[in-house]
Amino acid sequence: MESRGFILIWSISHRGDGVAREIADRHYNRQKPGTRQFVPPGRCLVLVCDKAVWVTSWPFAKYVKHAWAGAWINSCFRRESGAVASHMIRDAVSATRWYWPNVPILGMVTFVDRSKVRHKRDFGRCYLKSGFRQVGETKGGLLAFQMLPKDMPEAEPPNTRDGFYCCPPRFRLFGQDQE
Repeated sequence: MESRGFILIWSISHRGDGVAREIADRHYNRQKPGTRQFVPPGRCLVLVCDKAVWVTSWPFAKYVKHAWAGAWINSCFRRESGAVASHMIRDAVSATRWYWPNVPILGMVTFVDRSKVRHKRDFGRCYLKSGFRQVGETKGGLLAFQMLPKDMPEAEPPNTRDGFYCCPPRFRLFGQDQE
């Protein structure tokens, strides 16, 4: 498919970005606010924009204990202001596809703790509006949402930050994004 022809709102960052960390520190799943790194171990993509942070983690399947081993995981999305959340989610998925063009068969999953989020009409409503589907619960009771590859937006590069693009892993040496 062709490019949508517009620039995504997200810019690539890194797991130690201080501004992104400050936003992530206010996310309910943050285990140790204030520590320098705010991303789970393993492969990751950190995206930032004004008052928002997104993290796609891609843990190796052999280390995953939930039913969606091998999928990309949206391990953090915090929007304190800015664009509509469901649009931001689709743009983040699009940037993730650009960063890692080999989409896992299970696509992307995210988990929502009903006891930690504001209840609107539906738990995870912004994910549902962006194309995720509720697919069950974890053993710990978190709601699981999944977006399969066929439902994902096309790959698009993130916005430039400081006038340059960060190279996605497919252009790096040693196959860092491979299992």
